[in-house]
Amino acid sequence: MAERILVIEDDTTIRVTLRDVLQKQGYQVDLAEDGTEGLELSRKRFYGLTMLDLHLPDMHGLEVLKAMRESDPDALVVIMTAFPEVRTAVDCVKAGAYDYLNKPFELDDLKEIVRRALETRSLRLEVERLRTRATSPGPLEGMVGSSQAFNALVEITRRIAAASRVPVLIRGESGTGKERVAQAIHNLSPRVAGPWVTLNCSALAEGLLESEMFGHEKGAFTSAVAAKRGLLELADGGTLFLDEIGDLSLALQPKLLRALETQTFRRVGGQKELQVDVRFVAATNRDLSAMVKAGTFREDLYYRLNVGSIEMPPLRARVGDIQALARRFLDEASKVMGMPNAELDRQSCELIEQYAWPGNIRELRNVMERALILSGGETIQPVHLPKEISAAGKGVPPATDDATLSLAEVERRHIRRVLTANRGNKTHAAKALGITRLTLRTKIAEYGWDEFLDKSDTASER
Repeated sequence: MAERILVIEDDTTIRVTLRDVLQKQGYQVDLAEDGTEGLELSRKRFYGLTMLDLHLPDMHGLEVLKAMRESDPDALVVIMTAFPEVRTAVDCVKAGAYDYLNKPFELDDLKEIVRRALETRSLRLEVERLRTRATSPGPLEGMVGSSQAFNALVEITRRIAAASRVPVLIRGESGTGKERVAQAIHNLSPRVAGPWVTLNCSALAEGLLESEMFGHEKGAFTSAVAAKRGLLELADGGTLFLDEIGDLSLALQPKLLRALETQTFRRVGGQKELQVDVRFVAATNRDLSAMVKAGTFREDLYYRLNVGSIEMPPLRARVGDIQALARRFLDEASKVMGMPNAELDRQSCELIEQYAWPGNIRELRNVMERALILSGGETIQPVHLPKEISAAGKGVPPATDDATLSLAEVERRHIRRVLTANRGNKTHAAKALGITRLTLRTKIAEYGWDEFLDKSDTASER
């Protein structure tokens, strides 16, 4: 997006010449004939740079400079004057001017000073961005798996990432890795060179959240002793990740919707319309469609966010990935703790595949770290796992070398493991197995597993 420059100059010839030269350089340019008009424009719109004449018909340029810096301490201003004096130059620099340009000036000098000023602004913004974000991982770093559900997730993530302006809504249970997918969307998109900025909508009170998201002007509230850029502004050119979007208050939802639709917003207490180029990626573990019906989430915001929709599969639907994830977490924990990289014994592998993992990937990571500590770096056995995981194996046939089993027996055991992992939920189990619910119900009846049949199933079999 082209930078916008404000020229405040009473000389018509110079004013128009500056506009023409700067527009040819690719900048957007607004013009003002005096200080009053210039200040009015600066209050309504954000400018990357202001070219300010020192001697204006209605007020001195220093007054304009001080008023602009009072409103925005980071405002970049280049002073222009036909009456160069050392004392005046010193006063301008002290008042916060970026540089000082004597008239008449060479056009090459003008272009160079504008280039340097905007480069300085860009560097300042980058420093602020680096302070507000952690280093982003690689495109799919931390995402491990080979199951059908995982491969489908990777494919849709890649497709949505390529559409770099489309808002994205990531839904899934807590601990399924929603932020990992959000980071992958950024890293795989054309915006990868831009900033990656995150904001947790449930971590702050409403007033603080609004200020954090949109920024605020000096004096907007009691503790606002200076103007501050919001995370939306810092995400310009990149991606803003809004975690726990379901916790965003109804009062803030229309403001976010406006920013989504127009890519413009105002700081808290401000009148300027600030424009950005930001991709919005939101995540939630709540049922937003139910919240829309209940009136606690705006329908228009829901549909605007849900253009690019990603449903995170729970870990119980990725049984084939559990061992690979467990080994990854053990490897990472062993390096951090300075311990040997322990292996899981066969029975432990079966147990973690049979467990339903209500806390999903996050719970698996925690369990593996705890097991590594309890095992002292030796082979991890069932005794090192939490009791609820050991209990998941009750009623499951003892471990046997699969190479000695018939195909029918392997199928039977696998179906039982998936059913147990899904706590008997036949809809979820059938989805994980890649078969219909009717086929699964037929298998259950065939194997005589009455504990997985409910009254409706029994009646339908008669």
